[in-house]
Amino acid sequence: MQNKLLNDVGLAILRIAPSAMILTHGIPKFQKIINGNLEFGDPLGIGAAPSLFLAVIGEVICPILIIIGFKTRWMAVPPAITMAVAAFIHHASDDFGTKEKAFLYLALFIVIILLGPGRYSMDRK
Repeated sequence: MQNKLLNDVGLAILRIAPSAMILTHGIPKFQKIINGNLEFGDPLGIGAAPSLFLAVIGEVICPILIIIGFKTRWMAVPPAITMAVAAFIHHASDDFGTKEKAFLYLALFIVIILLGPGRYSMDRK
């Protein structure tokens, strides 16, 4: 019983902590959209505005839903993709220290995809 409780608490922390931390990167991007400033990098060649919108989905909208535990595994996919693009494309020529944060977020969101939200979520699995 205690082991199950610890697993569920651990999954909640694993879900909430990186999602809350990635919001500090996404909220400034969201504010850019609100202010009408759509200047942003274009790592995938789809245009600056679509890239910015996709980054906001991956760094603001999905993390908020992950925090509350709504469709957690599916909601962890866009942040994982966003971090893969950041690590492997945007920071491709940078040193590992620069890429490290993106790799850590990528690993955390992959673990969330694999393990799910735990009991303390809207998904309750």
